Amino acid sequence: MIQYSLIFNILSALIAIVSFFMFIPLGIAIYGQNTEVVLAFLYTIVPTVVVCVVVYLATRPYRRRYLRAKEGFLLVTLSWLTASAIGALPFFISGEIPAYTDAFFETISGFTTTGASILTDIEAMSPGLLFWRSLTHWLGGMGIVVLTVAILPILGVGGAQLMRAESPGPTLEKISPKVAETAKILWLIYLGLTVLETALLMFGGMNLFDALTHTFGTLATGGFSPKAASVGHYNSAYIDIVITVFMVAAGLNFGLYFRALQGRFRDLIKNTEFLAYLAIFGGSTLILAFSLNKVVYQGFAESLRYAGFQSATVLTTTGYATADFDLWPAFSKYILFFLMFIGGCSGSTGGGIKVIRIVTLFKQAVNEMKYLFRHKGVHVVRINGEPVRKDFIYTVVGFFTLYMLCLLVTTAVVSTGGYDLVTSFSSALVTVGNIGPGFAKVGPTMNYAFYEPYIKWVLSIAMLVGRLEVYTVLVLLVPSFWRR
Repeated sequence: MIQYSLIFNILSALIAIVSFFMFIPLGIAIYGQNTEVVLAFLYTIVPTVVVCVVVYLATRPYRRRYLRAKEGFLLVTLSWLTASAIGALPFFISGEIPAYTDAFFETISGFTTTGASILTDIEAMSPGLLFWRSLTHWLGGMGIVVLTVAILPILGVGGAQLMRAESPGPTLEKISPKVAETAKILWLIYLGLTVLETALLMFGGMNLFDALTHTFGTLATGGFSPKAASVGHYNSAYIDIVITVFMVAAGLNFGLYFRALQGRFRDLIKNTEFLAYLAIFGGSTLILAFSLNKVVYQGFAESLRYAGFQSATVLTTTGYATADFDLWPAFSKYILFFLMFIGGCSGSTGGGIKVIRIVTLFKQAVNEMKYLFRHKGVHVVRINGEPVRKDFIYTVVGFFTLYMLCLLVTTAVVSTGGYDLVTSFSSALVTVGNIGPGFAKVGPTMNYAFYEPYIKWVLSIAMLVGRLEVYTVLVLLVPSFWRR
């Protein structure tokens, strides 16, 4: 039987933490003397914190310390939905996003690091709300549950179930014996990279506000920018290079950074996913550069600059743009379309299927072909030089099947609005994959404002399904999940 008192006890603590982060954009709104936005944040923060404290105290006597996997799945899903529902209130109450459906879409797109937007005039929005919009990226990038586990010792027992349900990738790598310690290390690395990129962007001419908001979008692989033209607004090769490097860095497994800090560089060289990820990025960048040279851009250096940025932003599912790649030649768009199916590494902030799953599926497919002419041979899939267990392969195949099913169902729903197949499938692919911009009517210079409310709600759920790795959300639809 599901213990709801335990779920609501932890949920109230988690939402209270998310609400406290609203004090930062509230301070920006106070500094800018924007009364409507100040009141919008206060009307959100105060009631939310009061309710969370009451719920936490009321359920505390009835909670037990053991959190089962079933309760972990339900709690993580509710956490992301509740955080998005409450996080949308400042946009809605201030009137800067008049429709709550649009406010929720924008907020869950932020938390899930999708970067799909309904805003038609981004730069007209007040700085406080723009900062909150980007801050949702930063909180959702590493994970709001992981943040809670790191801050609150009360989640030390059962915290592994929560992190396993939220963390991107087929496996949860513990870099410390204690789950809370693992969460703290991940967030400290995340914070360190945030400070470093912010400093480098300011060195390139950005002010503190722009540097922070773009850093949030980069390291969270989210893509929200306070500029309508995204990163292309600055037209700076230096800024493009800095953001490209950090997008690629954000797409790596954060556990590898911990190993590098320990001096265990051989682990990186032997890591199958790490090598495959760099090969995919490097190969796609070079192919794009050659296909764009003398066709879209006049020099190879310029072609390489734009190819590298767009390869990084699509592969890592960040969603920034320095060019309208929807206008590129068909072959160039095909390369980016291919990258949309891959995503970052497991344990990164990137979305998509993940490189480790793609590598596993490819190796298993090769083995199946070997069985056709060497049916008595023993063929095993090896990752990092070690044989992979069959149950891991089954999990990857199951994930891929459900992922593609989600794409097909979402495409079908979007197409009911009368939209063309490219727009419909592209919308499904970039929301489930947490990418943001796609092709046709949802290209890098377009937005999602034109969709009907019911389609926006479906795409919002698609973002959540993709961010929580499909299983965490879809398992709630299985009838046996709710049985004793």
